Amino acid sequence: VQLVESGGGLVEAGGSLRLSCAVSGITISNWNMGWFRQSPGKEREFVAGVEWSGRYTTYGDSVKGRFSISTDNAMNTVALQMNSLKPEDTAVYYCGATSGYGLIKRTSAYNYWGQGTQVTVSS
Repeated sequence: VQLVESGGGLVEAGGSLRLSCAVSGITISNWNMGWFRQSPGKEREFVAGVEWSGRYTTYGDSVKGRFSISTDNAMNTVALQMNSLKPEDTAVYYCGATSGYGLIKRTSAYNYWGQGTQVTVSS
């Protein structure tokens, strides 16, 4: 199983980025998927999750109304659209897959992780 994130980079505050997670070895329509982020010295933080059917999503409080998670079952990818970015959104962003039931925010419940992609928001 492999999860590969892409799309990170440097952006000014107020700008947008779109992250993508290419998944191989599992079919995402059978798994619940999530995006997390981690800044230096901090624990990995839940950002967004999507249930296996794609019908249900959930977001961390700090990104609600600005970020949007979506899936493309044909391409077996998960995307994170990030708008109105703030300097505090700066972090390494990770894609994860969990076989657990429902929309899960606990990192310990995730079976597979990508290597992460850096997002830096300048003020």
